[in-house]
Amino acid sequence: MAVSLQVVGVVAFYMCSALIMVFVNKMVLTAAPNLTVLFMFFQSITTVILLQATSLATSHVQIPKLEYQTAKNLAPLIIVDTLGFVFNALCLRDVEAAFYQIARGMVLPLTIAVVAVSSRTRPSLAVVGCASVVTFGFFLGISFESDLPARAIPKPLGLFYGFLSSLSIAFHAVLVKTSLPYVNGSSTMLSYWSNLGSAIMLGMLSLLKGEVLEFMDMTSRSDWDWQTFAWGNLVTGIFGFLISIAGILSVKVTSPVTHMFSSAARSVLQVFLAVRLFGDVFTTQRAASVLTILAGTLIYTYVKSQEGAAAPPPRPSPGALPMSVKDIDQPESPHENQESLGHEPSEKSQS
Repeated sequence: MAVSLQVVGVVAFYMCSALIMVFVNKMVLTAAPNLTVLFMFFQSITTVILLQATSLATSHVQIPKLEYQTAKNLAPLIIVDTLGFVFNALCLRDVEAAFYQIARGMVLPLTIAVVAVSSRTRPSLAVVGCASVVTFGFFLGISFESDLPARAIPKPLGLFYGFLSSLSIAFHAVLVKTSLPYVNGSSTMLSYWSNLGSAIMLGMLSLLKGEVLEFMDMTSRSDWDWQTFAWGNLVTGIFGFLISIAGILSVKVTSPVTHMFSSAARSVLQVFLAVRLFGDVFTTQRAASVLTILAGTLIYTYVKSQEGAAAPPPRPSPGALPMSVKDIDQPESPHENQESLGHEPSEKSQS
């Protein structure tokens, strides 16, 4: 019974964190659409500060030593993570919250393709079939509907941002595995490096785009809703930190299949709340699209779990050390976002 309550508690924590992230992000991006990059900078730097503070309270969170060689080794991951962070935010800014899951619906097919190319392996027919189902659901959702009001029609640029966000998540899934050895397999160290690197890059980009000067100008105007921006930064910064923990806990305490089912349930709830809170338009065709994407993703998770169960365990080489929990601890993403605006290779790629 204790285990059941633990699973329920972790899944509920994960779902609530992801939902809060999406809707608060949407509120802030709607209130200040011209400060998107600066908003992402505040989220990243808040996560860095919280990780630093948490390391003082517990030895389970370790802050890495900042070294040039490590930064150089992690540069590809940091760059991809930052780009995905921005594209994810731009997608959420430019499409309705209820349409957000569809706009980023190509995560699974693109991840399968990138992994296949990078590992030079051919995915099984079952995996290709799941990817095809998800792809069909994506195109079903973005296909033209004549009865939609103008405000509900997604902009082509918003869909393009969603595709780039999905592509960055696909590359992130590969880069995380190659980057973990540089931080001794520690997901918290990787999160610290990724958020710190993203904060630096986003800060420079916000200066180049003129968002810092625009922000200073807006603060002097009496008609600007600064409270939404300020509270939104605080809430998303805190929950962006929590969702990294929540995603990892969800995979550890539950099975991958259960984790994906909780993600699917959260996606459905996200659509419902978007319609209620923002008045988003959600048609039968879009509902069919979301359900098709979720069905393909869930079937894929089941297929991979069956393939993993059928595969014989690798024989240890002579003198090899026993595998520890750290060896199999793969973070979903340093940001999560993923359903946060950060990323989730599986989900922290479908927050």
